[in-house]
Amino acid sequence: MSNAFFQVPKAINEPVYSYAPGTPERASLEATIADLKSKQIDIPLTIGGKKIYEGSKVSMHPPHEIKHTLGHYHKANAEHVHMAIDAAMAAKPAWENMAWQDRAAIFLKAADLISGPYRYKLNAAAMLCQSKNAFQSEIDAVAELADFFRFNVQYMTEIYAQQPESSPGIWNRMEYRALEGFVFALTPFNFASIAGNLPSAPALMGNTVVWKPAGTQVYSAAVIMEILEEAGLPDGVINFIPVSGPVAGDIIFSHPDFGGLHFTGSTGVFQTMWGLIGKNIANYKSYPRIVGETGGKDFVIAHPSANAAQVTTALSRGAFEYQGQKCSAASRAYIPASMWDEVRAGLERDLGSFKMGTVDDFSNFINAVIDEKAFDSISGYIAQAKEDDNVEVIIGGNYDKSEGYFIEPTVILAKDPDYRTMCEEIFGPVLTIYVYEDEKYVETLELLDKTSPYALTGAVFAKDRAVLNMSFEKLRNAAGNFYLNDKPTGAVVGQQPFGGARASGTNDKAGSVLNLYRWTSPRAIKENFVAPTDYRYPFLGE
Repeated sequence: MSNAFFQVPKAINEPVYSYAPGTPERASLEATIADLKSKQIDIPLTIGGKKIYEGSKVSMHPPHEIKHTLGHYHKANAEHVHMAIDAAMAAKPAWENMAWQDRAAIFLKAADLISGPYRYKLNAAAMLCQSKNAFQSEIDAVAELADFFRFNVQYMTEIYAQQPESSPGIWNRMEYRALEGFVFALTPFNFASIAGNLPSAPALMGNTVVWKPAGTQVYSAAVIMEILEEAGLPDGVINFIPVSGPVAGDIIFSHPDFGGLHFTGSTGVFQTMWGLIGKNIANYKSYPRIVGETGGKDFVIAHPSANAAQVTTALSRGAFEYQGQKCSAASRAYIPASMWDEVRAGLERDLGSFKMGTVDDFSNFINAVIDEKAFDSISGYIAQAKEDDNVEVIIGGNYDKSEGYFIEPTVILAKDPDYRTMCEEIFGPVLTIYVYEDEKYVETLELLDKTSPYALTGAVFAKDRAVLNMSFEKLRNAAGNFYLNDKPTGAVVGQQPFGGARASGTNDKAGSVLNLYRWTSPRAIKENFVAPTDYRYPFLGE
């Protein structure tokens, strides 16, 4: 048994490779993409460490090249959900009692596998299955996921170090137990890092997990599972079951051992699950922890004192990187009339220079949206805007799904600040702009705050410090991640903990110690070295 207080390596953000022409990393990534495209893979379920090739088979296609087949995955059914729960509960005693440094070592090793021998495989898999360009994939699947693993280990040790005071003759201690029961991790398509973090954060704290990845992200999720197994994760700690949401939910949310939900996805789905959990609350052994990061209708507002070129770049990047498929993407903007001509010209210039196509061509800034359902929804918003009188599609607006799910980056100019594309989450490359009169900045802040039910990210651009301070206070509850003179995307683990409130989630801040606290059940321990032998207190004396 170890008798030392171990210190983990200090977490440092993983450097992001540039993949510039002529670099060795570019050549390695191109070769890996070609290799993955040259073969088809068969992805099994992983339950209790066993690879299960059962259930219906679902084909996987790059969203930007829908006629190409990457392989197939096996889709779990209700029986597999029961098996995954049983496997998680069977693995729980040994896992939660494993020394913390051994759990830490597994995830530290996984981080080094990601940034080392698996870097190009995981990057290429995210590019192919999620239609990300090399840079977007690198910052997500590689850098951010490695950061999650390393920083979470550091945060775990900070939690364990938090201990109460002790008085003479007393030793007070705090134990940070795993939750009672299993955790259900339900992960989205758009970030491989989130897909890896949602099951691993609870697991690091001693919990066992049933993991349902998004069907459109199974290809890269399977690589993450492979990395965790290579790192030494014991069987049954994380059980990998691609399954339909309703099938999983009916079983999991009625199970007495359900202990927690770690979710990123739509607000509607989260609210539905919360309702099911509430309906079944009397059935559970403990009150489940519910952690969710959901939708957003993220804003950029520019004050007349702002730098127009900076505002333009924030919109070009913030609205259209990864085709706007980020919960943090800038999807509505408020621009003063005095600045509008310059911003419009800048957006026309930037968007006119965007290249759109497959991920194999590294010169493409824009790739495809994730699937046909997303394509139809996003293009429906654009088609309606073309018909409505109170808005104008001023840039882009074209779309085609014959070869892949391609939608041009689109800018809509709204005369009505309550037009639906100013209010509703679209989750695609569509930016709606409302131009306000310069003297109505304060009124526009109030309008912005009331327009959307969400409160995830937002950005204010201004040179005037007093304006920044006033905007900061006026928009106190409008964004969980608030940016001053920067685009509202690109949060970095350990630097900008991520999460929002209102309809955007529980604001438990992934990438910080706050999230890990949610996966612990503290037990306070008081030990009396010499216990009293007489019940009488001094006040009872004559």
